[in-house]
Amino acid sequence: MAGGRKLVIVESPGKVKSIGEYLGPDYTVDASIGHIRDLPNPSELPPEMKKGPFGKFAINVEDDFEPYYVVDADKKKKVAQLKRELKEADELYLATDEDREGEAIAWHLLQALQPKVPVKRMVFHEITREAIQRAVHNTRDIDIDLVDAQETRRVLDRLYGYEVSPVLWRKVRQGLSAGRVQSVATRMVVERERERMAFRSASYWDVEGQFAPLNTGQSFLARLTGVDGNKVATGRDFDDRGQLKSSGLAHLDAALATSIAEGTREADVVVTEVSEKPYTRRPSAPFTTSTLQQESSRKLRMNAQSTMRTAQRLYENGYITYMRTDSTTLSESAVSAARAQARDLYGSDFVPDAPRRYGKKSKNAQEAHEAIRPAGDSFRTPAQVAGELRGQEFALYELIWKRTVASQMADAKGSTASVKLVATLPTGHGAETAQFSASGTVITFRGFLAAYEEGRDEDRFGAWSEEQERRLPKLSEGVGLDVISAEAQGHQTSPPARYTEATLVKALEEKGIGRPSTYAATVGTIQDRGYVRTRGSALIPTWLAFAVTRLLEEHFSRLVDYDFTAAMEEDLDRIARGDEQRVDWLKRFYFGDEASSAEGLRDLVTDLGEIDARAVSTIEIGDGIVVRVGRYGPYVEDTASTDDPPRRATISDEIAPDEMTPEKGRELLEASADDGRVLGQDPVTGHDIVAKAGRYGPYVTEVLPEDPEPGAATAGADGPDGGSPAPAKPAKKAAKKTAKKAKVKPRTASLFKDMELASIDLETALKLLSLPRVVGADAEGEEITAQNGRYGPYLKKGTDSRSLTTEAQLFEITLEEALAIYAQPKQRGRAAAAPPLKELGEDPVSGKPVVVKEGRFGPYVTDGETNATLRKDDDPATVTPERGFELLADKRAKGPTTRKRTAKKATTRKSTAKKSTAKKATAKKSSS
Repeated sequence: MAGGRKLVIVESPGKVKSIGEYLGPDYTVDASIGHIRDLPNPSELPPEMKKGPFGKFAINVEDDFEPYYVVDADKKKKVAQLKRELKEADELYLATDEDREGEAIAWHLLQALQPKVPVKRMVFHEITREAIQRAVHNTRDIDIDLVDAQETRRVLDRLYGYEVSPVLWRKVRQGLSAGRVQSVATRMVVERERERMAFRSASYWDVEGQFAPLNTGQSFLARLTGVDGNKVATGRDFDDRGQLKSSGLAHLDAALATSIAEGTREADVVVTEVSEKPYTRRPSAPFTTSTLQQESSRKLRMNAQSTMRTAQRLYENGYITYMRTDSTTLSESAVSAARAQARDLYGSDFVPDAPRRYGKKSKNAQEAHEAIRPAGDSFRTPAQVAGELRGQEFALYELIWKRTVASQMADAKGSTASVKLVATLPTGHGAETAQFSASGTVITFRGFLAAYEEGRDEDRFGAWSEEQERRLPKLSEGVGLDVISAEAQGHQTSPPARYTEATLVKALEEKGIGRPSTYAATVGTIQDRGYVRTRGSALIPTWLAFAVTRLLEEHFSRLVDYDFTAAMEEDLDRIARGDEQRVDWLKRFYFGDEASSAEGLRDLVTDLGEIDARAVSTIEIGDGIVVRVGRYGPYVEDTASTDDPPRRATISDEIAPDEMTPEKGRELLEASADDGRVLGQDPVTGHDIVAKAGRYGPYVTEVLPEDPEPGAATAGADGPDGGSPAPAKPAKKAAKKTAKKAKVKPRTASLFKDMELASIDLETALKLLSLPRVVGADAEGEEITAQNGRYGPYLKKGTDSRSLTTEAQLFEITLEEALAIYAQPKQRGRAAAAPPLKELGEDPVSGKPVVVKEGRFGPYVTDGETNATLRKDDDPATVTPERGFELLADKRAKGPTTRKRTAKKATTRKSTAKKSTAKKATAKKSSS
């Protein structure tokens, strides 16, 4: 053993180089690359264990919920390497992150490596020379309470998922998953969409006038707020059914509002009331994980996952402190650094006499002990890091720097003035008097606003912001006003806004559901699982999410209850603090609590009773129109129809649930009348040719005759299936292989973009089914074919493909024209240099103009440096600048794509030895 050699193990390889440089040559720094052990799938258990107590969950629920851990197969080499390095060391420093996951990784390393040298737990919140030097000289033992909390969460999630998910497989669809946080987040998105579906719009009118003091030039805008002493109804006064919430309001229609506007233009208008009050606005607290995700979404158009990936890189490279935290406090050195920087940049007047202290808003600051801020005892300004950071990394650092410095700056101050006017209307204008109101705020001292202003989410009611800077002229009561203009304006009430990633994260935090380390993963999971999709920045639940949520609400109501889920988070925090015992809590959750008569998860799943799979997958729309979630996707059905079977129509993904009205349903049903229409018979084969409406668009296909022999395929479907054939099961297992080989798939072809399902005829259908078409052969005899692909029509010669400009060319292009195309150099989609389809403005990250272009593989957005393909829900003609910036941000965050081969896990059984209550790391769990 080399004397004085020390091994330091961190989580991420990105930390290795910088920490190694800060510690010096006596330290070997290596990374575990995240977790090295986890619970295996039950199918991966050794044969002798599959029938034992670990067989169902890889957890022995009868013996204190003992987990059975395995070393990931792709980590075996890493563990072996760490063991070799440990042999050369006389001390081991476990320097994983200081949260539950990091503490658990440190504990698992301890169990896997079984060190025979002193072990120290090294923690830090920023990667700077000073912080690392302090950390290596101020170590502690592993915190077993944090390990218990993480293990409890892992066991809880395994029990939840493995007990509830199979119910979804049987009653909704194979492959679905339920999760403690993801199912609740999905329910929140579904409930918001239900509110939008139940919403009924109301129309209302008001008047906006422009006024000015007599004989002066400064005018101002005021809005009609009262008629003959009655308050004029605005959007806030209507409920979601389109009804007024209270009586006594003046609900103006177009005729009355127009008449009042005309009367106002002829009226005598005087000021009846003037008031002024001081205006003060305080800076926002430094960033927590959730507020960083929200603000980066608003200002930088970055989604939660992109934000966390970028923040991770900034942390690992020493630019910011640890990015998973729900604390808003700053260390004394950070407070001093922020105040000093604000004083240097803006002047002493912009820094308050005493430092600002922020209390955490969340109930449990269980992650890191400090807010997210620039790293170090003195902060580097954005200008100082501009040569080192670029793109999203620079933009996010600048955002964090501004927020941190602004948090220690003085309040913004000013005054807010409000005026009320009365117009005496001539007779014949529907009222005698009309009251107008206006307000304006003047900022006299910008304070922290000189550095930073927090973004805000869109207001549902479109209310004027009292804090928007707007100056009113000097007015006094009794002053007469000139009427410059008065116009009636019509409005419609708006449904509740859909969640965005930022607002969903905010709502989850407010409800106490999840923790900083889970927000981004949760939002990503519900999209990856097909429960939620995006349109622009809005999160839209799929019909599948409606079915899953209904089943969970009706049969597992407690598991998706917001308060119950938040209480579980609090209980995990209690375990992390040592105030609750892991085993006792898990027993109450799984087996039930006799003291409170609370039913446990085991009995809840066992005593489900009958679940009507058809009912939970049915969503009532109204007037007999329902949406059902079938095996091959959602479809609309008219239950009031006397047809047998009832009429059905596939619902495309472009139709959001709140857009599915009875009228829309009948429109789809009418359009589907041509679905399955027999166009005639193929004169060559005699097979019927039919036109169908599939989930991904209209198409034509041939109907193959049924084969009565065992193993033959039959056409079938569970509801409208988009033409996906359902193979019949072979009569005997021995026939399966033969059946697979013998099965012939029907020819299928999508309609061209300019074709309609209702007007397609047999001749055109046969031409479509004839594709790909052989155009001819070149001089060497190599065949050239015309084909229609996912990205449009093209020619193919061997491995050389060339795009065609129109689908019609598939039938019309001649051999000579094809050879001429191949005679030209391959352009890779850049030949025409076509003008952009749309200009979106400057990207907030790169500062370069963003445009929408048509590419070889479809429309895309680009700023000249980064290209991002539009999703299928994005229309090039209507895509917003915000959506374009979001797509570019996502593409930058992903970086280059690499393939990773999955490998089986190596099994390592956890020792049956129990954890002691002492917090001595080497005395805890062990595994071979």
